[in-house]
Parts: sequence; structure tokens; C-alpha cells
Amino acid sequence: MISRPILLPITISLIIVAGCRQQIDDTMPPPIAMTEEAVGHFCQMNILEHAGPKAQIHLEGLPYPLFFSQVRDGIAYERMPEQNYKISAIYVSDMSRAHDWNNVGQENWIPATSAHYVVASSKTGGMGAPELVPFSDQDDAREFVSRHGGQILRLDNIDDALVLNSVPVKSSAETLEMATNPDDDDYRARLEKLRKE
Repeated sequence: MISRPILLPITISLIIVAGCRQQIDDTMPPPIAMTEEAVGHFCQMNILEHAGPKAQIHLEGLPYPLFFSQVRDGIAYERMPEQNYKISAIYVSDMSRAHDWNNVGQENWIPATSAHYVVASSKTGGMGAPELVPFSDQDDAREFVSRHGGQILRLDNIDDALVLNSVPVKSSAETLEMATNPDDDDYRARLEKLRKE
């Protein structure tokens, strides 16, 4: 039998740990609403013109996030070996709150780590590539799978190959720049510009 004096320090320790965890979450920068000025980091196109869920990544020291036309592109950016900026937050569109595929909402953001992702569905993202479709509610993800196929995974269970492998993109007779295979000179120039800001 555990005596009361031992239980009290354990209880206090759990409360402190929970408080620290809440404090860490509170220090994350809040998500930013998409506007007409928001452009995809890789494609440099107006993000609101693309259908499907989006992502935004906050880098330490920068006042504004990087936006991504597809969730897959945001996760690819975070996992690319050459990515050396400290990420303070990653948010993805919450498809549980989206009106529809073409109108996901400008402020429907959830932390990337809390989402239930549908992978390998029949739906493609805004750049025409396979998409990771995030939901805050697992039941909504299941319903999406029943209509569009795929499987539900948490972020930690999504293999790097699903986001880092290059895939062809829908385009009128040409292939657009992909998150996993950007033009080296242009990509490095943009990274250097971010570093100096």
C-alpha cells in the first residue's frame, strides 16, 4: 500500500508537468488567416486559388508564416534534409470544419501534430499531387475514407516517402515545380532572403 506522503509529491509532479506542457503550447505562435496576399512557398501562386487543405509553418524569428498550397508540401518542407530553420509551429487546414474541398476556410487551422490524416485517397491537393487530408475529428476522417478511399494515420506514422517522393503534377502540358525537387538556385535564393529578414 502506498502511503499518503508519497502520493502527494507524485500528484504535484503531474500537475507541474501538465502545466509546463500547457505553457509550451501557449508559446506557439497562433495560426494566421489566409488572405489574398498569401502565396504558396514553393509555387509562389495565390494560395486561395487552390482547392484542398493547406499548411502554414512558422519559423523562429520570422514575423509571418510560410504558406503551402498542399499539406503534403508543408510536411515535406519540415522533413527535407536541407531544412535547417527552427520551426516553432506547423498548422494544417481542419477539414472537419471546412465547407467543402474548394472552400476549406481561411481560419480553419489545427496543429499538425493533433490531426488525423487520410493518406492515399482519390483526392489530390491544390497542386495536383497526392494529399494528406487532415481532420480534427477521427469520425470525419473515417467518413472521408468511406467516400474517397485511403487510410487514416497520425503524423508520426506517415512515412517520409509519402511526402518526399517526387510526383507528377497536373498542368497544361508541363510539370510544375514540386516541394521535393525545387530549382536549386531559386530555392537557395529564397532561403537566403528569409535568413536575412
